[in-house]
Amino acid sequence: MEGVIDADTRDLLSADGALDWCVTEFVRVVDAKLPPRVFLRHCPELATASTRGPLTPSGAPVTLQLLGSDPAALTANAEQAIALGATRLDINFGCPAKLVNRHDGGASLLRTPARVKTVVAAVVAAAAPHGVAVNAKLRLGFDDRRVALACALAAEAGGAKELVVHARTRRDGYRPPAHWEWVARIRAAVSVPVVVNGDIWTLEEYWKACTLSGCRDVMLGRGMLADPWLARRIRHWQLSGERLAATPWSARSEILCHYAARKRERGMPEKVVVSLLKQWLNHMRARDAEAAERFRLLRRETSLAAFLEGLSAPRPEATDSLPA
Repeated sequence: MEGVIDADTRDLLSADGALDWCVTEFVRVVDAKLPPRVFLRHCPELATASTRGPLTPSGAPVTLQLLGSDPAALTANAEQAIALGATRLDINFGCPAKLVNRHDGGASLLRTPARVKTVVAAVVAAAAPHGVAVNAKLRLGFDDRRVALACALAAEAGGAKELVVHARTRRDGYRPPAHWEWVARIRAAVSVPVVVNGDIWTLEEYWKACTLSGCRDVMLGRGMLADPWLARRIRHWQLSGERLAATPWSARSEILCHYAARKRERGMPEKVVVSLLKQWLNHMRARDAEAAERFRLLRRETSLAAFLEGLSAPRPEATDSLPA
């Protein structure tokens, strides 16, 4: 979720109290200890961290995520993050981006389970004396699923307290389907909690992912951008057994307008804000006909004022089908 889930997005999506915790975009670690400003840029919540650690304004705990492959550099940066107030760390072994993988980060480490263990153990050694838990974000392997269990066991052996498993390999990317049933194999093999992730866009897919994986918890990514009420919808069903009505366009438009206002308050150029709004609206359009029509009408708009007006204008004539 690089370039998407920043502090403003975390704040807006967690404001209804339905999320148990959030994760930052990854802090890229290469071979040096990064200065505090890098951590504060990725996790501004550190600046106001309490004894509970960094929190969103609504009180959702924020986990700081590291991505890298050099154990010594990751150790130094874990210590830096903890000194700044981080109380929970996550290691990214799931990023499928070619650039990241070419530079020996993210899912590239899944080719060699022993390296997963070494990296996790290094971060755990730095974090454990401070009582900071370390989790691992995995996929089902790099090229295929043959090492999925070995990688999960390696992360556990390294000291990870929880595993989040995206139910695809790196080669799969984000192409459906997500293989939630494979997460059940991992869950049966390890003794630490496992969280299932991948292709959870609706309440029905949440139920199916939990059923097939056996997991109690899910991690939401693109699904929360597509439907800002997704976590609320799941929580409401958990508590009442009832389904919420479909998320209205007014709720989607409101969160986009609030997001734009936050970015302008921070001095972000209008053209960059418009680009970010298009990126978010693009996530929404695949699952909502009105969002798809708004995106079609606004995709070439460059003026922020006109774009915001287009979001709140009376409903356009929607198309009958969603884009491929």
